[in-house]
Amino acid sequence: MLEEASRRRTFAIISHPDAGKSTTTEALALHAAAIGRAGAVHGKGDRKGVTSDWLDMEKERGISITSSALQFRVGDVRINMLDTPGHADFSEDTYRVLSAVDCAVMLIDAAKGLEPQTLKLFEVCRARRIPIITFVNKWDRPALEPLAILDEIDTRLGLATVPVTWPVGPGGEFHGVVDRRTGRMIEYARAAGGATLAQEHDLSPEGALDRFGEDWVRAEEEHELVEPWDEDAHEAFLRGETSPVLFGAAVANMGVGALLDLLVEAAPSPAPWPLADGGERPLDAPFSGFVFKVQAGMDAAHRDRLAFVRVCSGRFERGMPLVHAASGRSFVSKYAQSVFGRDRRTVDEAFPGDIVGLVNAAALRVGDTLYDGPPALFPPVPRFSPEHFSIARVADAGRSKQFRKGIAQLDEEGVVQVCVSDRRGTASPVLAAVGPMQFEVVSDRMAHEFNAPIRLEPLPYSIARRPEPEIVDTINRTMGAEVLHRTDGTPVAVFRDQWRLSTVQGDLPAGSLKPLFGEESLAG
Repeated sequence: MLEEASRRRTFAIISHPDAGKSTTTEALALHAAAIGRAGAVHGKGDRKGVTSDWLDMEKERGISITSSALQFRVGDVRINMLDTPGHADFSEDTYRVLSAVDCAVMLIDAAKGLEPQTLKLFEVCRARRIPIITFVNKWDRPALEPLAILDEIDTRLGLATVPVTWPVGPGGEFHGVVDRRTGRMIEYARAAGGATLAQEHDLSPEGALDRFGEDWVRAEEEHELVEPWDEDAHEAFLRGETSPVLFGAAVANMGVGALLDLLVEAAPSPAPWPLADGGERPLDAPFSGFVFKVQAGMDAAHRDRLAFVRVCSGRFERGMPLVHAASGRSFVSKYAQSVFGRDRRTVDEAFPGDIVGLVNAAALRVGDTLYDGPPALFPPVPRFSPEHFSIARVADAGRSKQFRKGIAQLDEEGVVQVCVSDRRGTASPVLAAVGPMQFEVVSDRMAHEFNAPIRLEPLPYSIARRPEPEIVDTINRTMGAEVLHRTDGTPVAVFRDQWRLSTVQGDLPAGSLKPLFGEESLAG
C-alpha cells in the first residue's frame, strides 16, 4: 500500500486568469505522451481545443469555468492532475480542488508577475500547507526581469524561491534554460504550429557560450546570485517554506518537460489525511475517500452525474461495499471510472492520491466521506459567503419539471447556492453566487442541458450573514433585508449593503448575526 502511494503525484494547477493554466495542463499531458497533439485554448488553425476545457462555454470564451481531472502515467508514477478555473467568480470550485491535492503548480505570467487571484490562491495553499512549484510562463513574450519576479514572490508572498531552471535570453527571445542542477543548457526550437513537442538540444556551457554569447553569460551571472536547488531546498519545499521555480512557454511546449520531471522526482506523494476530529487516517488503513466535486453533463448521451472522490487511504476496488459517513448507509461503488478531461474509462482499483469518478452516485454531495472498516470523517469543504443574488424563474411553465430538476442538480454540484424564501415560494428559488458569471453558467446549462430556459431577476443584496432564529422575523420586516433558507437548511440573512447591515445590527442583540457557518468571504 505504501509503495503504491509513493508512486502517486496529485496536484492542482492554479493562477490568475489568462496565465496559461489550461495550456500548461495540455502541454504536460503532451510531454507525458498522454495525448499525441497539444490543443490550444481557442483551438485555432490546426490545433484542437484543450482537453481540460470541455464545456461549450469554456470553448467559446477561452476560460476555464469548472475544474477538470486528467490522469495518466509517467513511467511507473501515476499522475492525478487537476486543472482549475482562474476567474474569481469560480473560486469555490478551485478551493474544493485544493482540498484534494498534495501539491500545487502556481503559474505566473512573465509579463505581469503576481496578480490578485494568484495572491488569494497562494494564501489558501499556505493555510492548507500545500507545497507550491512556481512556473513562470510565457517567456516567449516580452517579460519582467527574472530576478525581479523572484524578488516579488519573496517580498509579497513571504515565500523563498529556488530556481531549478533559468532562462537564457530575455522575454520574447527565449533560447532555452540553464538546468541549474547540471550547469548545462537545454536549447528549445519551437515545433511548427506548437501542437507537438518542441525540439530540445543539450549544450555544454562552452557550447552555449559559443552559440548564445552574451545571453548565456548574463544567464550564468544571474542564476549564480540565487540559492542552489539541492536536498536542503527540496526538504524546505516539502515543508512549504520554499518554492522551486522554472521558466518556460507552455503554448510552445517549451520548459514544460522540466516541470513534469520535477513533479515526478520532487513533488510530495500522499501522506496520512487529516480527520475532522484532529487525528489522521493512515495510508495503509482500510479505504477512505472524500468527495470534492460533483459534475453532471460530461456525457451528453447519458446525462449521468459523476462524483469525484480523492482516495485518502487503503485500496479502492470497484464494487466494494462502503459506508456513506453523512447518512451511515451502505454505498456500493459498482460504476467507478478514471477521468481524462471529458473522457472516462472503467477503473477496477485505486490507491491513495488517485481520483475516482463514481457514476450516478445521487446520494453523494461535495464534502462527503466514504469509508470501509473503521469509521472516518474528513473536514468539510469550505464554502464562500455569496455576494450576488438573483431570482430564477422558468421561461416556459410547461418545462417546470425540468426546471426543478436542473436547479437541484446545479445546487448539488455547487455551481450556485440555491435558496428559497417565504416571499416567493419554491417555484422561484433565489440563486446565490460568489460572482455574476456563475449566473451565466446556470442560464447556459439550464437552457442546453435541461431544456428549461430561465429568466433571472437580480436582487439588490450584497452581504450575507447567519441569523439566530429569534431575529428572523425582525429582519424580514426590515427594508433592504430579508432571510432566505438554503437547501441544506441554513438560514441566510441578506442585506443591501454594509450600511443597512450596520443599521440592523445596531438594533439587535450582540452576536445574533454571524458569518455563515464554516464559510469565508472571498474579499477576506
